Amino acid sequence: MANENHQADTSKAPNIPKTNPDPRAHVGHAVAVISGKGGVGKSFTSAYLAVKLQRMGYKVGILDADITGPSIPFAFHISGPAYSGDGLIDPVKTKTGIQVMSSNLLLDNPEDPIVWRGTLISTLIEQFYTEVRWDVDYLLIDMAPGTADISLTVFQKFALSSAVLVTSPQSLVSMVVEKSAKMADMLSVPLLSLVENMAYVKCPKCGERIDIYGKQDTNLGKRHGIPVFEEIPFDPEIASHMDSGTVEDLKADYLDATAKAIVNAAKED
Repeated sequence: MANENHQADTSKAPNIPKTNPDPRAHVGHAVAVISGKGGVGKSFTSAYLAVKLQRMGYKVGILDADITGPSIPFAFHISGPAYSGDGLIDPVKTKTGIQVMSSNLLLDNPEDPIVWRGTLISTLIEQFYTEVRWDVDYLLIDMAPGTADISLTVFQKFALSSAVLVTSPQSLVSMVVEKSAKMADMLSVPLLSLVENMAYVKCPKCGERIDIYGKQDTNLGKRHGIPVFEEIPFDPEIASHMDSGTVEDLKADYLDATAKAIVNAAKED
């Protein structure tokens, strides 16, 4: 998928045998939504991509891999407990049928913290992939920040079709996000889209675009051969729908190109 001329580090990590969903489950294509940095809008990107793909007629799920800071249930206003039967956990469905599994759906009180070490967190994430009764064409994985245990578990153990890289237009963010891009290169996961959240704001009176952070590293996508670039502005509608758990009611053209790229890449497999 990537541009053959990109200049990212092409050293590859050794292959590790992939784990698979339970034979009673179905996962068509798994797509990771990643960023080395927190607070750049990965959860919105994951949630609204799921909404877009579901509106296109596909069965969609979200695996919330941010175990200690889960936000996907909040965005869809869903709660647990998630029930298990026949050795599998049933994902919780949103009002439009998007399937979700998150650590918060296992807690009696969603505000309780999960105070676990990395090995336990990695084990739970793997169980969310292998022991959940998924029935989806696309499984979006909302990643935690960074390139440590959680990212390694997902990148090395899951059969990822592709990844979406999320950033915002600050130099420090771009530097940290590039670490995730290089990790994807090392582990041979194609990067389909670079999504820049909080890219600009529109003047409410005249509609003029205002780049409040200035123009930052516009070549990050080119360096890693990422074919799609999308900018999402500061939009109070996004905050309103995410905060009220009604992201499925948001009507905006954001992430259209990324959703189409995910589907087109799947057709090429």
